[in-house]
Amino acid sequence: MAFDYRCFYCFCRACDRLISQMQLTEQQANTLTAELIEIYASEKDRFSTPQFARELHARIKQITGQLDPYSEIKAQSNRQVLAMYADLKQKVSEATDPFEMALRLAIAGNIIDYAVHDEYNLPETIAHVVQSDFAINHAARLKAEIAKANKVLYLGDNNGEVVFDKLFIETINHPNLIYAVRGDAVINDVTITDAQSVGMDELVNVISNGYDAPSTLPDLCSPQFKAHFESADLIISKGQGNLEGLLDDKSHNIAFLLMVKCPVIAEKLQVAKGDFVVKMN
Repeated sequence: MAFDYRCFYCFCRACDRLISQMQLTEQQANTLTAELIEIYASEKDRFSTPQFARELHARIKQITGQLDPYSEIKAQSNRQVLAMYADLKQKVSEATDPFEMALRLAIAGNIIDYAVHDEYNLPETIAHVVQSDFAINHAARLKAEIAKANKVLYLGDNNGEVVFDKLFIETINHPNLIYAVRGDAVINDVTITDAQSVGMDELVNVISNGYDAPSTLPDLCSPQFKAHFESADLIISKGQGNLEGLLDDKSHNIAFLLMVKCPVIAEKLQVAKGDFVVKMN
């Protein structure tokens, strides 16, 4: 997805939150601000939004000396959802349509996104998504595509959310599903270590995509990941970050599951900010 000028201001807000959270020195804060402006000035016409985010967070690591600045936030998010897991699983098992309930919960988990905000009300979001209509509802098509697919590639997004993904994947119970994660730590996105910490690797094969953008950019990912991407009959893309990298891809069978978090994506999907979406490409 091409870079939109409004994304720059979103990155500014994210950097401001990060400066406060990490208690950066004045010198570090000034350096980070200058780096953000420099990336925008030099790369806005060349980088997609996910590439911009990847470059910015690589520089954050350099400035702070921290290879995983969100490590504690990620662990906290996973602990929060794991503590709810038994209740969530019961909600699914008691539902009239367990598939739809697990799907709705998986989308509710997409609220846990520290690239967009640092506060969220998860129980409120769960209650809202369970009762709301999807702005785009291709759930029936998704269920049919899962049933006939020989191979499903599921693209993970954020920590915390990964636990909801696990519940949805258990409900799907597909015999050949692969869960793909980021190649290295970026924001609060899920990596192999994070997925292992919630037991995803005990359920399905977990692979790295080989690249550390907060998205899926197949041309920049590892040969192993690209082979799975090309051979999958169905790709389930979780979250707004993955959508930003794949929205223009019309040559693969992709299902986008997300909560819309910004006006740029809302305009592209012709929905409202805050809407829940299940969209086949």
